[in-house]
Amino acid sequence: MALHHLIAQSSLGREDSSASLSILEEELLRVGADGWSSLSASLRAKKSVQEYLQASAVDGDEHLVNDLELSEALHSVAEALRRVAVSKAGAQEAAAEWKRKYEQERIRNICLQQQNYQGAPFLQANEIKNSSSAACDGDLLCHQESPSNLPQYATGQSFGRKDFCDQQFIHSNSILSNLASASAKKPPLEKASFRLEWGCNGEKSRRHKHEIVSFENGNITTANHSSKQITLIWDTAPQTVCILSKPNSASVQQLCMEMIRWLEEKQMGVIVEPRVRQELLDTSPYYSFVQTWESDSEVSVLHQKVDLIVTLGGDGTVLWAASLFKGPVPPVVSFSMGSLGFMTPFDSGCYQDCLQTIMNGPMYITLRHRLQCRIMQADESIEGREELDRHSEEIHLVLNEVTIDRGMSSYLTNLECYCDDVFVTSVQGDGLILSTPSGSTAYSLAAGGSMVHPQVPAILFTPICPHSLSFRPLILPECVTLKVKIPDSSRGPAWVSFDGKDRLQLGPGDGLICRMSSWPVPAACIEEPTHEFLRSVREGLHWNLRKTQSFEGPRDVS
Repeated sequence: MALHHLIAQSSLGREDSSASLSILEEELLRVGADGWSSLSASLRAKKSVQEYLQASAVDGDEHLVNDLELSEALHSVAEALRRVAVSKAGAQEAAAEWKRKYEQERIRNICLQQQNYQGAPFLQANEIKNSSSAACDGDLLCHQESPSNLPQYATGQSFGRKDFCDQQFIHSNSILSNLASASAKKPPLEKASFRLEWGCNGEKSRRHKHEIVSFENGNITTANHSSKQITLIWDTAPQTVCILSKPNSASVQQLCMEMIRWLEEKQMGVIVEPRVRQELLDTSPYYSFVQTWESDSEVSVLHQKVDLIVTLGGDGTVLWAASLFKGPVPPVVSFSMGSLGFMTPFDSGCYQDCLQTIMNGPMYITLRHRLQCRIMQADESIEGREELDRHSEEIHLVLNEVTIDRGMSSYLTNLECYCDDVFVTSVQGDGLILSTPSGSTAYSLAAGGSMVHPQVPAILFTPICPHSLSFRPLILPECVTLKVKIPDSSRGPAWVSFDGKDRLQLGPGDGLICRMSSWPVPAACIEEPTHEFLRSVREGLHWNLRKTQSFEGPRDVS
């Protein structure tokens, strides 16, 4: 053994003994790195060295001093190895304890999520798979091999009744016994995944971000058309469709029932509004498999369950659908059953072919930007664009426009307008419209504003009947924050409305903060978005439609 060889060398002179001491320490450290077994070997080596030192103590004082130094060094090394081994064992115990606590917390979270599934009207029995459970102190503990077995939209929030039975056990590949038998054949309502492609002139890119400006070697360049064609490609097939329909229309109700039956044949999950579900159940119990929501908290997470939104109606139905989502919005497929139809390109007469094509993918989409608005009370500060984020419960998201007008007052409105905290102008007239590009063909157009392509990132600043000959509309970049305030000297109040709804009164000192939202509405298109926009302008508004000049009559003489 290497240790006996080192001990034998330690009987030499001081120089050789010191060298042997250094080599012995290194050998002990190498051997001790293997854990408890190495520690035992080191202690046995130390004992052998001590016995040898006692036997050779008569060799002289100088040699004794060297041997004592060697003994003390060996003792120090052995003590260090012991402390290392004890620390290692303690660390392993602590790691095991943390792992046990983590597993307990993970199991408890899975249990809470399954409690939510038990009472939720959204969810079906076969969403909970590969799970096992055990009861502990009256609580239901549900084991699961992998968190990925849960639906991707599981958030731990409650979506329905909370009367979960603590003594109920859920075994592997089992279904909840208290759910309707019709729901057992439904597919799992898992969120489908997709990706986007940016394309222009036949070139496509699948980057997660779309850069507009780049620089290289001191040269600044922009992308070849900053707003490119956007294509949505499904990675997994969509499984859940939310249908939002126009009320009080027999033709819309009939189409809705036909579409639901067709989606059921395709084994798709269907979610409708509570009003529509009740109308369906009054018609026939066949529609018991259709799901709905029961509270605003369920609506706030609806985007986590829905793969496609289908609207049956006109542009107003699309506005209503967008207002339900205060954050991300799933792709919207709009069928035209209204009067104008700027945002409803699909023909309801061939809905089966349209939906099948969209579900197969890929499809063009138009990102319709929304405005994010908040009422500013008289006693609040006008500073800081982060105010919109701190008061999320007061946020209004609009797809068309936010309007501030004089209402029933006979006086002109007097509105102080700021752009990024810099005073711009005072509006004296009937009011002001802050519009998105999608809303440029609505109220803003009637007030003299320009028509803007929906994918142009901009905010339209359009006065309503201004008492000025030089007050023309503006188109501002999407990065600005606009603030409109009612001055204290105003003769009367003003009224604000968001997409024609939620009309509120603003008194002197009150105001509105408005900026572009981070959550656009992805609207499905039949064709390339620019072609579709121009077609809707020509066909919907009859843009530049007039009789052609007759070829008969006087002509230029060359």
